[in-house]
Amino acid sequence: MKKNSIRTGICFALTAGCAATAMAQTGMDRTVLPIPEPKYPHSTVLDVRNAPLPPPRFEVKAPAGAPNVLIVLIDDFGFGQSSAFGGPVNMQTAERLANNGLKYNQFHTTALSSPSRAGLLTGRNHHTNNTGSIMETATAYPGNTGQRPESVAPLAMMLRYNGYTTAAFGKSHETAAWEASPSGPTDRWPTRSGFDKFYGFMGGETNQWAPAIYDGMVRVETPKEANYHFMTDMTNQAIRWMRSVKSLTPDRPFFIYFAPGATHAPHHVPKEWISRYKGKFDQGWDKLREQILARQIKLGVVPAGTILAPKPDAIKDWDKLTPDEKKLFARQMEVYAGFAEYTDTEIGRLVKAVEDTGQMDNTLIFYILGDNGASAEGSMSGLFNEMTYFNNVSETIEDVLKHYDELGGPNTYPHYAAGWAVAGDTPFSWTKQIASSYGGTRNGMVVHWPKGIKARNEIRSQWHHVIDIAPTILEAAGLPEPKIVNGVPQTPIEGTSMLYSFNDAKAKDRHLTQYFEIFGNRAIYNDGWFAGTVHKAPWEPKPRAALDKDTWELYDTRTDFSLANDLAKKNPEKLKEMQELFMKEAAKYNVLPIDDRGTERLVPEIAGRPDLMAGRTSLTVYEGMTGMSENVFINIKNRSHTITAEVDVPNGGAKGVILSQAGRFGGWSLYLKDGTPTYTYNFLGLERSTIAAANPVPAGKVAIRFEFAYDGGGLGKGGMGTLFVNGKQVARGRIERTQAMAFSGDEGADVGQDGETPVVETYGIQAPYKFTGSIVKVTVDVKEMGKADRADENKLRAETARKKAMSD
Repeated sequence: MKKNSIRTGICFALTAGCAATAMAQTGMDRTVLPIPEPKYPHSTVLDVRNAPLPPPRFEVKAPAGAPNVLIVLIDDFGFGQSSAFGGPVNMQTAERLANNGLKYNQFHTTALSSPSRAGLLTGRNHHTNNTGSIMETATAYPGNTGQRPESVAPLAMMLRYNGYTTAAFGKSHETAAWEASPSGPTDRWPTRSGFDKFYGFMGGETNQWAPAIYDGMVRVETPKEANYHFMTDMTNQAIRWMRSVKSLTPDRPFFIYFAPGATHAPHHVPKEWISRYKGKFDQGWDKLREQILARQIKLGVVPAGTILAPKPDAIKDWDKLTPDEKKLFARQMEVYAGFAEYTDTEIGRLVKAVEDTGQMDNTLIFYILGDNGASAEGSMSGLFNEMTYFNNVSETIEDVLKHYDELGGPNTYPHYAAGWAVAGDTPFSWTKQIASSYGGTRNGMVVHWPKGIKARNEIRSQWHHVIDIAPTILEAAGLPEPKIVNGVPQTPIEGTSMLYSFNDAKAKDRHLTQYFEIFGNRAIYNDGWFAGTVHKAPWEPKPRAALDKDTWELYDTRTDFSLANDLAKKNPEKLKEMQELFMKEAAKYNVLPIDDRGTERLVPEIAGRPDLMAGRTSLTVYEGMTGMSENVFINIKNRSHTITAEVDVPNGGAKGVILSQAGRFGGWSLYLKDGTPTYTYNFLGLERSTIAAANPVPAGKVAIRFEFAYDGGGLGKGGMGTLFVNGKQVARGRIERTQAMAFSGDEGADVGQDGETPVVETYGIQAPYKFTGSIVKVTVDVKEMGKADRADENKLRAETARKKAMSD
């Protein structure tokens, strides 16, 4: 009886403990993450039969009623492109969510992709994240190192530690370029940054028909589905994941970050979507700007009386173009518009799946229509293959017209002319990368949350910034801002919650001051006033002036929505005040020193950032090493080099790829075709040079060597290629032109296969063209360049950095 009474007492005590634990869910200290588990005394009872009941399981749950969260982020999309904001692109999902929610018409980004994403996912300014620019142009200075500090915990981590299940789909581009390899460190990969699930790509862009996909931190092959497209694939993955977690843990809220590579170049979309816009852009970009503004005013997303800000001088008037230019440019915009509508439709499938699972009422959706303004990196004429732009190879109107019917398909890697980017940013002047204009930073946003927003189809004009999303979500979920995460004191969140504006259209603005800076283009907003300077236009190779000689503009945004009336000369005192405020904010947030070296920052030794291949003249790789980006693979461009492969060929011969780099739009491959050693150099998809032996290699262990003797005397030159088998020369041939700066924005080097798109269209084996023998190892040796060529390469690599920054 005594023992039973003791155990009964313990049970009562444990029941009280369980109740206390339940109460602790609402009273626990969530400012320190992860929330520590309670400590229980160790048992001293030998036999479990005589022991008291075990302590209650410790589990952190999200606050009662915390909403699911879905962030949708479109890439390279202007304020005036979506039909929800008066644009020409039919986006029914955006419209439907807006009709049942809110449209924010004064929401801002940073003018560039990686910085906007860093701010979105942490609630801190991009320089606080060390993401002053894109990953590939990081430097050694604080604010620009490309490595998010431990003191800046991502939103996904905060939510996960507070009982959410989390996932990211699509584009990441938040990992330093030299960290995107199996060697890591992997601290800043998505699944080490708070996401339970990641399915997407790591770079700034990807081929939508043949993407470079990671599932978590594992590179996976592109699914072999007929008519495959990444937009549909990532949507399927997101729906599958969302249904699974809601099936298994229905009471646990989810956080989904859904970031398509769309509508970033390359503009890839099935033909039937392009055909929907046939003839709809024949009027040209000047007339389109007028039409968009009229619709914007009618919708109320732009105030009545707003005038068009002047377009940049470099953008030609449509009526002065040639018939061929008009024909090509109209087609480019048809492709882009089809791509955007297709993207919105796929997003609609995800939203419908949320609705079908009964989650819509308490799901907080942010549909952000652009991580910056529309992109002008397509230059003045647009491109058949964006990689020509990064290698300083010109494409004429006639060159691109040859691919007129193919644009948007898998045999192209296209972009539109810059005039469409300016039109897409209506009613403003500028485009992506211009942080000193709302054309680069003003993006439409739709917010939908039936349980939390009473209003329907209303406009909110409070001034907000991308760093305001994270604190809004925390407040909506009833979560405090964490002070310590993983033992590290946190940099305070720098954004301002938008929740106050959800149900109060007349609420006074709370985000009153915000700096902007990208590659020297810089601005400051303060309580309705906006001052900035265009230091360098996207298509200009050099800055317009030294940083201290820049010409600044001043606008009163309370009466000048489109920034059309420059008040700098009329109010120099206010301009000076704003310039001083910029310097104060710049010092506060690690913006200084300003680095406008977009033309040098791609070169690691100049930028001062780590380089995985620094000082290396030899790299040995092994079978199974695939997807090695140009930032982690040895550079064979503009120099003599040797590729030596040790392989084991079975009886009956072998075929397939031994080592390849990049693919259809530029790259090279060493392979066996029906047993015959072959090397092909693909120059930007424009011409291919093949050197092949006459006879197959013998069975057994074989050494296959390819030597390239570079001509020198400049960049992108040709040279002689020679093939050897077991030390004996078997073939020799000329390669007239090589790519000077880059092979691909997403495709890497592969051992034993050629993933994504093929360098060679006729390997004679099924994709991904895997080698049917065994590869012992492959060694790539490169020769040092001469001083003159090295200097020239650094200059051109620097210019490529500027262009890549525009294309992020």
